[in-house]
Amino acid sequence: MAGLPKIEMSRDAVDFIDDAYLAGLLTGPPPERQAVQDTITKSLAKQPLTLEETAVLLRAGEPELGESIFEAARTLKKTVYGNRIVLFAPLYVGNYCVNDCAYCGFQRTNAKAVRCTLTKEELREQVLKLEAKGQKRLILVFGEHPMYDAEFIAEQVRTVYQTKSGHGEIRRVNINAAPMDQEGYRVIKASGIGTYQIFQETYHHETYARVHSTSTRKGDYRYRLDGLSRALEAGCDDVGIGALFGLYDWRFEVLGLVAHAIYLRDRYGVGPHTISFPRLRPACGVEFPGLGSVSDSDFKRVIAILRLAVPYTGLILTARENGELRRELMGLGVSQIDAGSRIEIGGYTETQETQVADREQFELGDTRPLDAVMGELLEDGYLPSFCTACYRLGRTGEHFMEFAIPGFIKRYCTPNALTTLTEYLVDYASPETRRAGEQQIDQELAQLPEGPQKEELKKRIQRIRETDDRDLYF
Repeated sequence: MAGLPKIEMSRDAVDFIDDAYLAGLLTGPPPERQAVQDTITKSLAKQPLTLEETAVLLRAGEPELGESIFEAARTLKKTVYGNRIVLFAPLYVGNYCVNDCAYCGFQRTNAKAVRCTLTKEELREQVLKLEAKGQKRLILVFGEHPMYDAEFIAEQVRTVYQTKSGHGEIRRVNINAAPMDQEGYRVIKASGIGTYQIFQETYHHETYARVHSTSTRKGDYRYRLDGLSRALEAGCDDVGIGALFGLYDWRFEVLGLVAHAIYLRDRYGVGPHTISFPRLRPACGVEFPGLGSVSDSDFKRVIAILRLAVPYTGLILTARENGELRRELMGLGVSQIDAGSRIEIGGYTETQETQVADREQFELGDTRPLDAVMGELLEDGYLPSFCTACYRLGRTGEHFMEFAIPGFIKRYCTPNALTTLTEYLVDYASPETRRAGEQQIDQELAQLPEGPQKEELKKRIQRIRETDDRDLYF
């Protein structure tokens, strides 16, 4: 632990996860049908669910009730977010790590892992490759190591923003890194980041202790749980939570995520901007028994119930899952995905298509190029979006909640999705994807109400098609 910052808790930091209470909510007979329907009705009114109400959905075992939950999740997603899907790419900067997580390819005792950290020039090369494919949003990922301190992370963020070529630019950088003290968060926030994301991995205390060595920083459950509280207190107004499904009972982890969202909302007036729910994947040099313990059918329930429980929060479905399954799951409430992803250190400049296992944290399931994913989304009637307007116009934190909870965010998201989609079609798309995208734009415009905003939107789309004007957001 030498070289790591001194542990600093936020004021009155609490461990708000009561294992016995959460486990108790999952016991007993299946709920009455009316209780399930009442819970669904509340969610469709865009009201976040309590832990007890979420548990009602988790305990609903009848196939007919399961279908009702899925249908409600589809409806709520359309109501709050429309048919848009926001796209981003992960960019791994370094895989040195002081932790020894039992499931992770970056664990410090993994002799098969090839350790490296991108130099500033190597980072620029990765960003240029991503920009050349049309990416506008990145999440930078770091191992937990003293060399990846707040100043280092902030410098990488600034380098990404400064790296531009032609129409290519990264407009929003999110962060997945170790928990910081409040001063560390302030330094990183000042570099212009969007969301700061921390996965608790598992909310179950005993399991957490089993898979995280107590001799490491990550072994401190309470310090990690308090990480996003410190971030919010330090001025990071957008945070993301997540759990790694396969470490413990998936139903408990759903309740843990909901409990975390409730705690942040009650204490700070703002819930998580995103929730991630990746499943365990194979990792080079690692043997872990949890692989495959969450079935595809249960994974569908994870997504649908999270959508109903926390209606205002973006749900991220990662490329850990294969393309066929991602296509099936998309309609259950997903609002963000990564695409065209490579998670090896330096992976975007690799000439080979196969994954390089000893430089990646885990194995990906969907390695298709961005254009292939874009084409499939358009074929399925979704509206791909690279929008970053909310971050830059202050629609974050409490302000985002004000827009998102009533569903008003669609008033901004659809126009901005259409302009960013137009940029992609003109600058990067294959002919097939461009034809599909132009058809989708025509359909979306036809559905928008007549008025000044629609006329202005049409003018902006035309400007993008005919000139070098870009980034014309509402």
